Amino acid sequence: MNRLSEARKLLWKGKVDETIALFQDWDDEQAQRFCKYINGHRNRIPNYDYYQSEEICSIGSGNIEATIKQIASRVKISGARWKREHLPKVLAQRTAYLNKAI
Repeated sequence: MNRLSEARKLLWKGKVDETIALFQDWDDEQAQRFCKYINGHRNRIPNYDYYQSEEICSIGSGNIEATIKQIASRVKISGARWKREHLPKVLAQRTAYLNKAI
């Protein structure tokens, strides 16, 4: 199995350190940039394998994109006034609603 295939499998499981280890002995500039990138974004690389196996959430972006469009259309309501400092409260209410907490 080549390193890129192995890296893909490791990253699917959120294993950043193991992925970087695959390329440590390479002097290739592109490989080093890749390692630097995933190391810098390690906190944003989830364990998709776990989420998928536990059926915790959808790993696709479709639901997120649809929600963003819905929020964007509501923000543009004629006559509505929105302030940035109120956004956390609105999102908290939306989250509670979607989680059936209210």
